[in-house]
Amino acid sequence: MYDVAIFWEWIAFAVRWLHVVTAIAWIGSSFYFIALDLGLKKVPHLPPGAHGEEWQVHGGGFYHINKFLVAPENMPEHLVWFKWESYATWLSGAAMLMIVYWVGAELYLIDLAKIELTTWQAIAISAGSLTVGWILYDFLCKSKLGETPTVLMVLLFLILVGMSWGYNQIFTGRAALLHLGAFTATIMTANVFFIIMPNQRIVVADLQAGRTPDAKYGKIAKLRSTHNNYLTLPVVFLMLSNHYPLAFATQYSWIIASLIFLTGVTIRHYFNTKHATGTGPHWTWAATFIMMFIIAWLSMANTWDGDYDALENQSMTPHQQKFADAAGFDDVHDIILGRCSMCHAREPVYEGVYWAPKAVYLETANEIAGAAKEIYIQAGVTHAMPPANITELPEEDRVKIVKWYRAANGTQVSQAGQ
Repeated sequence: MYDVAIFWEWIAFAVRWLHVVTAIAWIGSSFYFIALDLGLKKVPHLPPGAHGEEWQVHGGGFYHINKFLVAPENMPEHLVWFKWESYATWLSGAAMLMIVYWVGAELYLIDLAKIELTTWQAIAISAGSLTVGWILYDFLCKSKLGETPTVLMVLLFLILVGMSWGYNQIFTGRAALLHLGAFTATIMTANVFFIIMPNQRIVVADLQAGRTPDAKYGKIAKLRSTHNNYLTLPVVFLMLSNHYPLAFATQYSWIIASLIFLTGVTIRHYFNTKHATGTGPHWTWAATFIMMFIIAWLSMANTWDGDYDALENQSMTPHQQKFADAAGFDDVHDIILGRCSMCHAREPVYEGVYWAPKAVYLETANEIAGAAKEIYIQAGVTHAMPPANITELPEEDRVKIVKWYRAANGTQVSQAGQ
């Protein structure tokens, strides 16, 4: 039988898969070319205009690579452009943002304890905020600060810290870190689309027209590419953070995210220096370890004051009310409290569980109704929860969950589903 929730889950899975694959391709090519660029050697008898060369071996073959700072004397007929890796990563990431955080805004995006927003207000802030970073960053790069890369990077870091704090004041912790990653990734892809590729096209057009290209275009593109290189690792962390409540669901998550940008700088500095000189500065590992220790310490801050009465008395959103009013909710409410809430609580009581998995709380009627789709997918149509069925959730209770969810959506449970 046709089931929108299951169909939508598979769409999300497919888009996430695409996003991971394209991100691997983009990050891989980015890291490769940075390493190649830093490893170039100046040797005698280089072709005219060549900056350096490198010999590499891979897959049983040898590769002889020359780099031209501006362009070769004669433009080859076929050029390989590296752009779609970046574009596809951003487009698939934007699709994931819409599927998970816009469609599921009431559960994943909006935090009514921080600020009351309608779904459309939250989506507007989500979409609009992603453009702010690029506009400000691009303005700074094109100003005189573009001639002082270190100062520019410090200002970019301060912008990211400000956005980290700002997102945390508006969205759920999970959405805040994800949006910070999307904010940064938007800057990176915009660098490729608006700066790096257009500059390369200008150089190619000049060569084809018999003009001498201006070296400034390559210099500008190289600066933006270097920025992307240092931002890559923090973005990967932020995209993975939604699986780890200690990263996104603690009091100082915005500081944790800010420190992650610094660890990205120290790690990339080590490898970039190693590619250029043959050895990297080992102090960077000590600095990274210290920052990760601070991050772990910050994550221990308790954010729960234990005001259960306020939670119970909080009014329901229309989305929550729909599931709370559906037939079978009382049974499901008791099932979840008896089989799931010992882990999915602000103060878990199950031995060995110290934080609710993915910071999903299932202690109140509001929270259970709000997480209806996740309960349906995780404990109804699949046996993902409880893990290894450790609380011995019986099959008849899973059927009750399925009937309740589908009743709320006006569909019937088939005999096969029973």
